[in-house]
Amino acid sequence: MSIHLETDVLIIGGGMAAGWAAIAAAQGGARVIVANKGYMGTSGVTATGGPNHWWVAPDPARRDEAITRQRSKAQGLGDPEWMARILDLTWRYLPSLAPHYPFGSDGAGGTYYSGVRGSEYMRALRLAALEAGVTVFDHHPAIELLRDAEGRIAGARGHALRARQDWEIRSHTTILATGGNAFRSGLIGSRTNTGDGQLMAAEAGVALSGMEFGPSWSISPAWASTRTLPYTGAVYYDAEGQELDIPPPRAAGHAHHRALSHAMLAGPVLADLSHAPEALRPILRRIQPFTPAPFERRGIDLFRDRFPVKLFGEGTIRGTGGLDLADAECRTSAPGLFAIGDAATRELVAGANSGGGAVNSAWALSSGRIAGAAAARESLKRKGVSAPVQGLGRVAIAPQQGERAIDASAIHRAVDHEIHGYAHVFTREEASYAASGARLEAIWRELANHGRASGAELVALRETAALVAGARWTIAAARARRESRGLHQRADYAEAAGPTHRQLVSGLDTIRLNAQQAEFA
Repeated sequence: MSIHLETDVLIIGGGMAAGWAAIAAAQGGARVIVANKGYMGTSGVTATGGPNHWWVAPDPARRDEAITRQRSKAQGLGDPEWMARILDLTWRYLPSLAPHYPFGSDGAGGTYYSGVRGSEYMRALRLAALEAGVTVFDHHPAIELLRDAEGRIAGARGHALRARQDWEIRSHTTILATGGNAFRSGLIGSRTNTGDGQLMAAEAGVALSGMEFGPSWSISPAWASTRTLPYTGAVYYDAEGQELDIPPPRAAGHAHHRALSHAMLAGPVLADLSHAPEALRPILRRIQPFTPAPFERRGIDLFRDRFPVKLFGEGTIRGTGGLDLADAECRTSAPGLFAIGDAATRELVAGANSGGGAVNSAWALSSGRIAGAAAARESLKRKGVSAPVQGLGRVAIAPQQGERAIDASAIHRAVDHEIHGYAHVFTREEASYAASGARLEAIWRELANHGRASGAELVALRETAALVAGARWTIAAARARRESRGLHQRADYAEAAGPTHRQLVSGLDTIRLNAQQAEFA
């Protein structure tokens, strides 16, 4: 027995962007269903953090100044028109959550909107969506997109984990809000961020952009990923107590993380946060409530004791890459399919560098609002339209050769090595990329030829396939960009300046690359 439903707008995912999209689509008069892999309100990286938003008052001079600074960080790949849009939408819509979220004081008689506590923020988005009439299906991961006879994306199929039933939801428009891909690094809150939406969209023919702009990293205690805020003023030591020469966190070209990784290859690295700002200590728990807990469980004083640290990969969550957008309403090249938040490329606003928390949060909010409203308008024009559909999923669903067992754990370890291996990731060059690409290609062929599962096992195997696909696109795009720029650093090419291009990557069994000149006013 399976579940069959119809709706106007189907949103796949349940994080920040999904919440804002659901609210906007419902306010536009559409019937909206959210199908989330976890529990909408707690799953994803936002719920475990204290996200800030790119927040600039609507004063022309101030906004021009903010956009000029962001364009400089974007290194030739940021679009000032998109930047202006997300500043405007964030300023207008973030305060609208006030009935559900207790915004604090700014200390000057006003309200402090830009910084929020992630867990309460996500709970508020869920409540606002439900109040708007949105139907939420938790623990309902999507497995494949559906396409109708007209060539439009017409919903998705998936599996209800708790009910142990397959589901099919037909929709007039579909929004991918599945988040980024952390490549199972252990980054806090990222367990469900395995690039599923990017795999599903690629099966529909959608390209990705900016996949080379990584890696991005969080430094955390070696036994648990937390948040990076306390490490701004950290001093690092080796196991013998000798202070290490580590460049500051904002040093160019990954110098900070490169130095840490080399030290970690030699042995344990200990962090000392005794020089952290005094003002941070009493408010850390309120800003980032998940940060102190791992220390308290071990009896470690975060700001007094030294403790071992490691780097956790943030993948496309803090990197830039994601699904390419075909227009200003967050549509993809597949008719009826939208992409938002971390599932979509952020090159338009972050360019060659990470958007950090502020720009990324503003992007999630604004892209959600844009796509939700546009999807509602489009879906309402198509009411009553129905046609036969076919599932687009192939890998782990329809093996090209005989089915046989797949060692998913070994694949996860291999992907982790290629994407996060300290020994090579900060000193990438042509031979290194070629070797990684060949190893990942062999893994993909094994999955495509022999992988097959059903039910919850299929959900897990599709996650594995998405991890491998994302790694292949990342390596291929980085290998093709023969320069160092922003987050993309190569040992065999110097830092480039001036005009650049966007690097599109697409395809599954055969990866295709297409460079497009970036020309922003």
